[in-house]
Amino acid sequence: MRRAAKAVERRAVLLGAAGVLVGVAGGCGGGPSAGPRATASRAGSAPARTTSGPSSPAAALPRTTPWRPSPAEVRPEVKRRAVALVEAIGAWPSGRGGSFAARAEVAALGLPPALVAQAGPLLPSADEAVLQVVDAQYGGILADSASVLVVCRQWTRVGGTVRAGGTTVDVRLARTAGGWTVTALHPARPGAPAATLPSLAHRVLADSRVELPPAAEADVRSGRIHDSVLTAMLDLAGAHRMYVSVVRSGHPLDVFGTSRPSDHPAGRAFDVWRIDGHAVVDPATPRPLVEGFMRDAAAAGSYNVGGPVLLSGGGSANQFFSDATHHDHVHIGFDT
Repeated sequence: MRRAAKAVERRAVLLGAAGVLVGVAGGCGGGPSAGPRATASRAGSAPARTTSGPSSPAAALPRTTPWRPSPAEVRPEVKRRAVALVEAIGAWPSGRGGSFAARAEVAALGLPPALVAQAGPLLPSADEAVLQVVDAQYGGILADSASVLVVCRQWTRVGGTVRAGGTTVDVRLARTAGGWTVTALHPARPGAPAATLPSLAHRVLADSRVELPPAAEADVRSGRIHDSVLTAMLDLAGAHRMYVSVVRSGHPLDVFGTSRPSDHPAGRAFDVWRIDGHAVVDPATPRPLVEGFMRDAAAAGSYNVGGPVLLSGGGSANQFFSDATHHDHVHIGFDT
């Protein structure tokens, strides 16, 4: 973002709503910038909040649904390519886990099998796994390169116990003569939970109107998120139910396509992909809802609010911005 992401059938995500935007732009930021493996993704509404950790013993994994972008999405083929790779690596039927099987799945997609070595937490040791993509948003989209932040939940089974977890993967892509290909994977690494959390963090974690996917929740638990972000989340939750996609980890370090540091890795920004049950990217989502949310974010102290609509006004120059990257989410950044 700118500164100043047949045991079990192959499945994936949410209805994948979308909208049309002409042109492309750089990254979101803090300034004016073998058998088949099981997969999964977001369903018609966001999955319930799940805390990573052991669940009660059970042999069955949750059923999941495929994620597919709407044809109205900005370059839907780019997101489709990124999500397919994450699903291929992060889910497998009983007895078909491990890097060797994952490499075969990746090769079947026509992508470099060596990408599996970069999967990190996406490929834990388990007997079986399913993966649900919560959202796939742009970290940046340019003419010949892109960053897609694939936000996912993952359930693994070891013996008779199912464990819930998940991550966010920054999938880097490049356009070639044969189409878009994946060049690198950068999974989120939130860090260990803090020994002591500020009260603001506890309040965010307890607020049912702030939906946090696994990596974003771990970011808050790490204690590395600025009070300005936590306060804004609570303020916005007073009027909206919001579904956060990315906070700190799993986001590009720099505004995509530039050398300017993003506000996200510093813990000074968060993205929202769904507001009051309506996906930002969905053309059926009422524009007044998105516009009102963006103005509420500015009123909550954000100096840099990006989204699918370029708003007028603002308390400072360039407080609001819009481009192709932010057609699918609202970016809310802070300079302190």
